Amino acid sequence: MLRMEQDDGDLDGLVRKRIRALRVAQGWSLEELAGRANLSQSSLSRIENGQRRLALDQLVTLARALDTTLDQLVETASDDVITSPMIDGAHGLMRWPVKGDPGMTVVRQRMTEPPPDNPARMRAHPGREWLVVLSGTATLMLGHRRFRVETNQAAEFPTMLPHAIGAEGGPCEILGIFDRDARRGHLREGRGAAKDCAPDLPNTT
Repeated sequence: MLRMEQDDGDLDGLVRKRIRALRVAQGWSLEELAGRANLSQSSLSRIENGQRRLALDQLVTLARALDTTLDQLVETASDDVITSPMIDGAHGLMRWPVKGDPGMTVVRQRMTEPPPDNPARMRAHPGREWLVVLSGTATLMLGHRRFRVETNQAAEFPTMLPHAIGAEGGPCEILGIFDRDARRGHLREGRGAAKDCAPDLPNTT
């Protein structure tokens, strides 16, 4: 049986609700998930309703059937759900660490200049970046292509492609998300081309 060390009742109930919510999100009936998990429909119903104890082997099987992991199935929310940004006034940045993955960094930046016309000023480095335009319109230069990214639109791209980001037709505000490699790439390339690719990240290590 699965041992739940703290707040056993709360965690037990959370796991059961999570199983049901994941099943419903997939659009599966009790019968469909039971078949995928090699359980009887009545057993799965009793698991979801709290009428049957949670067995570790069944949870492993259910996690696999629901395309998740046991760790994610029994994960609990941390107390510090809300975080405040770290303000970097010198670079005009607001930065949020992503607690679930310390290698990820989220940065909010206001841009006023268009991307560079000279392809030689575009950057390339290992990693992957995501951006969301919060207001205005941004231009994303990616290799030989030019993309217009408007308010509420997002872009995702591998940073090994030469790239640059800038404003189009007036200031814009973007939220950028950098994986560990992309963040290191910006840090390595320094501050000399701060307008060529948004944004240069302050080194806090």
